[in-house]
Amino acid sequence: MKLTRDGDAFIARLAPSQVSAMYEALSYLRHRDPSDTELTLLVGAGREAVDALLERLSGRHTKSRDFRLTIEELHMVHSALTAAPTMFLTRGGGFVEEPFHIRLGFYRENFDVLALALTQAAAEA
Repeated sequence: MKLTRDGDAFIARLAPSQVSAMYEALSYLRHRDPSDTELTLLVGAGREAVDALLERLSGRHTKSRDFRLTIEELHMVHSALTAAPTMFLTRGGGFVEEPFHIRLGFYRENFDVLALALTQAAAEA
């Protein structure tokens, strides 16, 4: 992943799988029907901001493309990638991979790697 500064935002060149993972993480948290308070705690923004970003990330992507994202939107995505897996913990604290993979279409490691890449790309931009 590469981020390039563009004024007060970043241009992110994203592969289709990266866009899909970001969309799935945000969508999952948004459609659990949380209150604005809970959603803001999870991703740093309320329903309106999350819905706007989901709209931009939605659709079938077949090739890499550029997205202009603010630091707040990058924070939403990073937070969603790290928060979504916590919704699949057992009472004992263990992670249940299969329901996560079935619901989100990715493995937890995919989300972890993407969140780390996002952080590293922002630091380098």
